[in-house]
Amino acid sequence: MDVLMGLGGSDESMKTLRQTISRTEAVGDDLTIAVLDKPESKRSQEEMQDEVETLLAESDVDAEVVTLEGDPGSSLVDYAEQGEFDQLVIGGGTLSPMGKIQLGPITEFVLLNAPTTVKLVR
Repeated sequence: MDVLMGLGGSDESMKTLRQTISRTEAVGDDLTIAVLDKPESKRSQEEMQDEVETLLAESDVDAEVVTLEGDPGSSLVDYAEQGEFDQLVIGGGTLSPMGKIQLGPITEFVLLNAPTTVKLVR
């Protein structure tokens, strides 16, 4: 399976990265990690790229890492449209006081516009 993972720099996104690398290691998927441009994130693109390289080096996963510029949701969907990915993995979503999932604007945009199956990791 060809998997594209969008990495935005939040704690949830980094958790998703670890889980995706672990799953890829177990099942042998082809993985591409797209490091998104998200200025309001806790981590810069360079910090995220360094962490990706560190986690990949610690695993048996050989993944392609790309850096995407511009609006995070649009650039991820555009990149997914250009490739032949079977699945797009993103992290996100928080729980409301009532226990319902709340999606941020980027997550919602990707879920509504992605050309392939989207796996949301919470």
